[in-house]
Parts: sequence; structure tokens; C-alpha cells
Amino acid sequence: MINDQAAGLGGKVVAGTPRDSLYVLDVLYDRDGGRRPETIVTDTSSYSDIVFGLLTLAGYAYAPQLADLPDQKMWRVDGRADYAPFNDAARGRIDLKRIERHWQDILRIIGSVHTGAVRAHDVIRMLSRDGRPTPLGDAIAHYGRISKILHILRMADEPGYRHQIKAQANLQEGRHALARKIFHGRNGQLYQNYQEGMEDQIGALGLVLNAIVLFNTRYMNAALTHLRTSGFDVREEDVACLSPFVRHHINMMGRYSFQLPELPGGLRPLNPTP
Repeated sequence: MINDQAAGLGGKVVAGTPRDSLYVLDVLYDRDGGRRPETIVTDTSSYSDIVFGLLTLAGYAYAPQLADLPDQKMWRVDGRADYAPFNDAARGRIDLKRIERHWQDILRIIGSVHTGAVRAHDVIRMLSRDGRPTPLGDAIAHYGRISKILHILRMADEPGYRHQIKAQANLQEGRHALARKIFHGRNGQLYQNYQEGMEDQIGALGLVLNAIVLFNTRYMNAALTHLRTSGFDVREEDVACLSPFVRHHINMMGRYSFQLPELPGGLRPLNPTP
């Protein structure tokens, strides 16, 4: 789990066979720190209607990437209502009575997950048996579809919303790529352990990645400030293309000293003398 500043907030080792959607809430509630997220962006494999319902009920805006967006099924509350061009698209029916019938149990589940009384992974498994939702799980899924419809409509109608989701997904992919590149070859053991699911190595990898992101961010910001004060035309569209995951200047080999050098202004010179 990373935030929109590319900083890692937490992670969880899971088996490769179950769907990622079983663990989304666990990672969210077990995060290592940082502000409470406002919007949760995931890929398609981390999505389900039950997860949509649980995250919405927990007070989060859920914005998963949905595969084959034009083919996504949509729902309506009133089967007799005229939605004009959406009449054919809104083929499903949201049953508010079903939600109302299970409402007290739904609130108990959300409260139990939020307080940590139960693991979200166990709750989601309980709500679905043999790939089919239980009556309670189906009620939560119906609730989730209300928010899912709004999400689909925003994806179709708001370019800025689509860009925000894509940008966050790209950050996640960039972080994965940085991990693969840095710990490849002679330093490959740490990344291999990361792949094999060793919790202590994941913590070490996350610490290194966050340190690189912080280093890159501070120095890129200093470089941009220097360019602007020197009269250079810094275009915001170019700044938007910068990545905190650049790595070619990072040397992971050899010995390291962790004594802080005396640095005027707290940073190394941007144009060091050869």
C-alpha cells in the first residue's frame, strides 16, 4: 500500500492463489502510519462487489480499475424508472429491501472490522461460500453496487477522475519496478526473499524504497527551485512527468557510512565539483 506521494504505508504477504480482494481491507487497517486514506485505488483483481460495499460502509471512496469498462453491468433501484440511454445498460436491480433486512448485521460486521475484533480476510471469506455470496454477503454486495455505479459513471464522464486513478496505479507499478531493478543480480537475494514472502525482508525492502523516494523527492524539489530562481522556464507539464523512482544514481553495492556529513543547507551541492 502506497500513498499518492509514493511512500509505502504497509504490506502483507499472501499466497498467490486466493484473490487479492480478500486482503484489501487487512492491508488498509494494518497500515504502518500516515494519514487516513481518502480514496482507495486497486487493480481489477482486488475488486469485488462485497469489497465495494465494505469499503463504502467503512467511509472510504473506493476507485478500482475495472477491466472492460464498456461491458460492466449496471444496476437500478426502480425497475420502472426511465433512464433514457441507460435503460439497456442498467440491467441489474438493487434490492433495497434485502439491504434493510440485514442492516443490523451489516453494521455489526463493519464495527467488528473497524475495531479489529475480526480480520477482514475472515469476514470476506465468511460472506462468500464456494464462490457464491451468503444472504448477508449478497446484501453487502447490493449496497456496494450503488457506489460502483457512481464510480463507473465518473470513469466514463470525468477525464480528471480517470487520470487520478491511473496516476495512482502507475505509482504502484513504478514502485514494483524499482524493487525489481535495485535488488536484481548480485543484490538479488533481498528481492527474492521479498517474492517468497518473508515478512522481515519485506519490511527491509519497504524501508529502502521509502528512503530512495524521500531522497529523490527532496533533491528534485531543490533542483526545481534552483532552476526557477535562476530564471529557467520550468513547465508544470514537465514537472508532472518526473518520477520519485529514478534509480540510476543509486549505488547499492559496497560499504556504507551512516555518519551524517556536514552539509550547508542540509543537502549536497546540486552541481558538485568533479
